[in-house]
Amino acid sequence: MRSMTRQQRWQQFMDWPLTAAALIFLIAYSWEVIGDLDGPRAVVAESIIWATWAVFVLDYIVNLALATRRWHWFTRHIFDLLVVVLPMLRPLRMLRLVTILAVLQRSTGGAFRGRVVVYAAGASLLLVYVAALAALDAERDHGSIQTLGQGLWWAFVTITTVGYGDVYPVTPTGQLVAVGVMVAGIALIGVVTATLASWIVEKVSVQQEVEEAITRAHVETLTEEIRKLRELVSSRL
Repeated sequence: MRSMTRQQRWQQFMDWPLTAAALIFLIAYSWEVIGDLDGPRAVVAESIIWATWAVFVLDYIVNLALATRRWHWFTRHIFDLLVVVLPMLRPLRMLRLVTILAVLQRSTGGAFRGRVVVYAAGASLLLVYVAALAALDAERDHGSIQTLGQGLWWAFVTITTVGYGDVYPVTPTGQLVAVGVMVAGIALIGVVTATLASWIVEKVSVQQEVEEAITRAHVETLTEEIRKLRELVSSRL
């Protein structure tokens, strides 16, 4: 129990540093890819990227060391491992802060639905931008994605499962990024559909409760009128 308390304190302490590291990584990676850097500037950008990666490695190692049931924690935090292994996932850490701000002062049901919407929208926007950067980085000298605009267009039509095919990756790295975006697009549709269905079910349930309350009130009123009518008839007899 004491170890878990230490782990929770560590996670709370590292929340802001991880968010800052994710933002710094995104800025450095954007600078490197969009600027097509070489020489000393490329070295600076790479150094910043590796430094932010070290922050996530440290956080993962400490969390694993503080966990009382390490294997259980490991299996339940595969995403954290992916964040360490795949640097492209690091910007998704910023969603922690966005989620906290978005669900503040809300009811439990609304907070959950709001959190889902924020995660879906935030993750989608970040994924589109990072996928565009990754595709541009891999395809700049080989395929049809030669500018950030083309990368954004490709990532957007891919994550929405439209897939016009006017621009597409041809390198193994670019195709691997495309697979990730496709899977994310399918998941996004599922999340949006489930959230919309939940909202509709809640609205229908509320409407049914209102109608049932009105019906009960009418029945009670009618029952009272019948009782009074019977009393009146009995008194005259």
